Amino acid sequence: MARAENKETASPTAQMVAEMARAMRIKRQWTQEELGAEIGYSAAAVSAMETNAQPASDAMLVALHRVFDESADFFETARRYVRMEKYPQQFQNYALLEEDAVGLMLYTSLVVHGLFQTENYARALIGGGYPPLPEQRVAELVEARMARKALFDREPVALIELIVEEAVLTRDIGGKEVMREQMRYLAECARRRNVTLQVLPLDCGLSGEHAGDRGDMNLVENPNHDRLLFLEVQDEGLLISDPAAVSTRAQRYAKIRAQALGPRESLGLIERLAGDRE
Repeated sequence: MARAENKETASPTAQMVAEMARAMRIKRQWTQEELGAEIGYSAAAVSAMETNAQPASDAMLVALHRVFDESADFFETARRYVRMEKYPQQFQNYALLEEDAVGLMLYTSLVVHGLFQTENYARALIGGGYPPLPEQRVAELVEARMARKALFDREPVALIELIVEEAVLTRDIGGKEVMREQMRYLAECARRRNVTLQVLPLDCGLSGEHAGDRGDMNLVENPNHDRLLFLEVQDEGLLISDPAAVSTRAQRYAKIRAQALGPRESLGLIERLAGDRE
């Protein structure tokens, strides 16, 4: 929703996008209505974007890139920075690492990992958090979270492992229909050739031990094949690069993986929870 106060709080990237779009529109001698017709938006939406009353959405940036392809990929490049600015401060550094990663090893014990969430699940989760967020902020965070899914189809391909605790799959977020949709999406992800998805069952240890009892972790392998660790808890993010510390967590992750169901068993469990298998 366009708001006057947005003009004062618009990010540097949003301001640059607005200035570039206006300059290129004027260069082509188009009115705001004519540009809107080209990109599929109203003249009012173009005006709101150019004045930062409503900064450009990701979809609008895609359309601007298509129309103004002479801009040396400016609008396509801007998408990345606009997206980063929408993330919470503690998540921004990790988001850049995730986007460029050649490999991810993820473990989640409370909710479905953000990279694997459906839009409805993400909206229920973010919208139901505390303290409550304004609807516009919820929409921004959901949009940014959905944009992360580009990693699944990126070239060069990223290899992604996810281990999710069984309790996460039965924890009701958003209601039965939202959870059914989420389970079906997890099953779809599990069938991807670059994704390995495993469920850590409730009775995971042979003698009652639980290798994942210290919480979630995100292990990232960057294009230089360095491994980094990202931990996020209670709205605080911690990025660890010390090789010894990362190695310890990688060994712990390997133990969690050993306690988890295999990929085929995990897929079967998810499909049963979705109601797609007896």
